[in-house]
Amino acid sequence: MNPNPVTEQPLPQAPHHEGPEGTGHQGQQGQGEQQEPRPRPADAAKSPRAVWAACVVRGALAAGLGLGTFAVLAMVLWISSPYPDAGAGAALRVAAGLWLLAHGADLVRHDTFDAVAAPVGLTPLLCSVLPLWLAHRTARDACEEDGEDGATRSAASRWQAFGGVTLGYLLVGGLAAAHAAGGPLPATAGSTALHLPLVVGAATAAGVWRAYGRPRGPLPHWVPGGVRRALTRPRLTVAAHAAGAGVAVLVGGGALLVGISLGWHAGLAQETFVRLAGEWSGRVGVLLLALALVPNAAVWGACYGLGAGFEAGAGATVAPLAAAGTGAVPPFPLLAALPGEGRGTALNWAAAGVPLAAAVVVAWMVVRVAAPVCAVREEAWGRRRTAGAVALAGGACGALTAVLAAASGGPLGVGRLAEFGPVGWAAGLAAAGWVVLVGVPAALGMRAWRLRERAGWRRPPAVLPAADAAPTPAVVPAVVPAPAVVPAPAAGPIPAVVPTPATRHPGVSAQAASLHAPSGPQAPWPPAPEHAPPVRAVPSSAPPARAAYASEPPGTAVRSSPEHGSRHDSGARDVRWAALREGSGGIAAEVRDEGEEPPPAPGG
Repeated sequence: MNPNPVTEQPLPQAPHHEGPEGTGHQGQQGQGEQQEPRPRPADAAKSPRAVWAACVVRGALAAGLGLGTFAVLAMVLWISSPYPDAGAGAALRVAAGLWLLAHGADLVRHDTFDAVAAPVGLTPLLCSVLPLWLAHRTARDACEEDGEDGATRSAASRWQAFGGVTLGYLLVGGLAAAHAAGGPLPATAGSTALHLPLVVGAATAAGVWRAYGRPRGPLPHWVPGGVRRALTRPRLTVAAHAAGAGVAVLVGGGALLVGISLGWHAGLAQETFVRLAGEWSGRVGVLLLALALVPNAAVWGACYGLGAGFEAGAGATVAPLAAAGTGAVPPFPLLAALPGEGRGTALNWAAAGVPLAAAVVVAWMVVRVAAPVCAVREEAWGRRRTAGAVALAGGACGALTAVLAAASGGPLGVGRLAEFGPVGWAAGLAAAGWVVLVGVPAALGMRAWRLRERAGWRRPPAVLPAADAAPTPAVVPAVVPAPAVVPAPAAGPIPAVVPTPATRHPGVSAQAASLHAPSGPQAPWPPAPEHAPPVRAVPSSAPPARAAYASEPPGTAVRSSPEHGSRHDSGARDVRWAALREGSGGIAAEVRDEGEEPPPAPGG
């Protein structure tokens, strides 16, 4: 420390601060100097344990969001109910049971009239959309984490995201199953242990696959080589897309059939809806249940159009050919759309248009890749390859239809309510049969139509002359040289010659030429030469542009000079026409304007 020169006391020092790296510094070290920021823990690389923990927490949050949504709906209905049978705890247990039912688990209803436990296994497909979407989205987001600078960096590997999210989701699912066990709708342990991991695993796997850009390979080494080669062919991708389009058409057509039938039986549906609940809270519950079962009804309508039909209770079968036992179905608004008992009519048979349209769409999806619009026959797929792609699409379409049919049905009780919905394997076989039997001929027909030879579609090839063929001589008339210009008399200068339509076009009559003749005095005709040079042929070996100037040496550029005049000048054309008329012996008539005097003779 430096002492004060007056008091000889040490001067006060600036307070000491610790820098970000633990080094001391005195105040500011400079106005332009800035300290480097200390790296934050978030920027450092995460350890595998931290990544696993984050993925587990993400899966638990996804399951909690879905379970909380069901709990909110159950509490709203319980609060609005004028005569609740139990308290809020029972409502929350019912919400947990319904959440498990959305994942495919079977429930058991103990509060029945005959005190016999009744299974409830018909899953409303609309209720499954939210849980599956949450699991899918969480697994996808676990593989992609957005930084503060907007860049996307990988936060978890595919196995970490898949295993962590699935594990966290299943932990919450186990707690929900334990909580629902003491309620009025508990889930069976075996069904929960089978369906919950399967459904959640499929949703998270799809999310990870989408996060990595939907890769199609390479497959694991334990997969046989023939299977790996078959799955990497483009025909499989085309067949998968076509199968998806076919299933979408089938389900959409089934929804259309259900809507038409509900409109046809609108009175019965309204009467059933009013009879089920008298209070508005009960009617809201019935309406929500009906909306949740709309996708199930669409799948049932698709199976009805395929011809496989479905069951509306034990002993009640509904198909286009006939319907039996539909009079004893329980009252519900959607079941009012069932056709009456008896043999089918033409209106029922018209439902076959749904699988027919699906087969045509599958064929079109394959042909649009196999034979594009402007493709030639050499570039298009062969008949066997096209038919094979449609057959693969038919098999995939049948498999997807079977899965949807099996998921849309299930028991609602015992006795007559033990069987509801279509039979999965029967619906799958029907869908595959429709696509193969109708789609293969349709695809081959579309392929032949696109590869047909169109009249005038391709130009005929140009015929080129042989290289050693001798050139054909062409006769080109030589240009008549302009005669010498006779000097004008000393009396005065000769005015410039003005071209007229008669001089420009020799075939124009005098009367027509007089309409375009300029007014005023005209210049006299120049004298014609006594002898016109004969027309001679020029061989075609000389270029056409220089054939008229055969007298010029080869390689000389032809240009118009002021002393010779231009061969395209108006006066030069008049002189050449006069020479041609003189050499014809009077055959070419002379055309003059009205009142024009004949030109003077050369000797006069």
